[in-house]
Amino acid sequence: MAEIAHDFPPFLRAYTDGRVERYFGTDVVPASVYSETGVSTKDVAIAPEKGVSARIFKPNTINPDQKLPLLIYFHGGAFCLGSPFCPTYHNYITSLVAEANVIAVSVDYRLAPEFPVPVAYEDSWAAIQWVLSHSNAQGPEPWLNDHSDFSRFFLAGESAGANISHNMAVRAGVEGLGDINLSGICLVHPYFGRRETNSESRGAGDSIVDKMPGVDNRWLFVCPTTGINDPRLNPAADSELRRLACRKVMVCVAEKDGLSDRGLFYYETLEKSGWGGRLEFVKTEGEDHVFYLFEPGTEKAVTLMKRLVSFLNQD
Repeated sequence: MAEIAHDFPPFLRAYTDGRVERYFGTDVVPASVYSETGVSTKDVAIAPEKGVSARIFKPNTINPDQKLPLLIYFHGGAFCLGSPFCPTYHNYITSLVAEANVIAVSVDYRLAPEFPVPVAYEDSWAAIQWVLSHSNAQGPEPWLNDHSDFSRFFLAGESAGANISHNMAVRAGVEGLGDINLSGICLVHPYFGRRETNSESRGAGDSIVDKMPGVDNRWLFVCPTTGINDPRLNPAADSELRRLACRKVMVCVAEKDGLSDRGLFYYETLEKSGWGGRLEFVKTEGEDHVFYLFEPGTEKAVTLMKRLVSFLNQD
């Protein structure tokens, strides 16, 4: 009989025979055009041979020749949970697109442990390249050809998705994005390594990210080939950090989040790295990890949404 190899309550359980049970992010909201939400959605295949896809979000109020800022969004879930199609992320991106008046591409990268890191990074980079293939209005997707303003191009994500956004921006700084410049990245409650990399891997608080087996051990679960000093997890170990490709970065943390100190550590590390862009730091008092996904109507969630909307719409 298979034994439990990794338990991530209440979200996921993995067994020694390779079986994985997910209790979050598996429900699907169908895509729809001219939805009463004010936002139309469409699902697209990016690398069908690998199972990489995305959901595109477009405001219904857009004019035929109107160009809007372009956002690529990477969902969180510790690299092992979630999808753009589940209610949590579909509803959040729908609200963001309606509020910010942007075009959004929410990426469905493959999940660990079936597809260990670095697969999520490679899928995300492939998604960026696919989106950028529309920059000359000659790509396969009309919504992106017709309505994306590539001079206002952003990456964003929460938790593991924030980690992906950062690492994509570093890779863009090293490898380039052709003629396209990345305007900014927004990292909400980002998943990074802790300051003291040799310390006990479990968080000290009651945040949902602190539950056993611990945040850092979870990295070893999704990326068994490297340790917690992997530069993709620990920005202080990344010699390329100062080459981050964007002009501005916003880092958002929540007071009660077990990852809050890690977000601050990232902010401080980037500030000292020699990177020359504009850096913003937003802290929500009294809230836990990704609280706004599950309580989007609360005052603090609305305030955080407004900060992100402002970030996407200001030069």
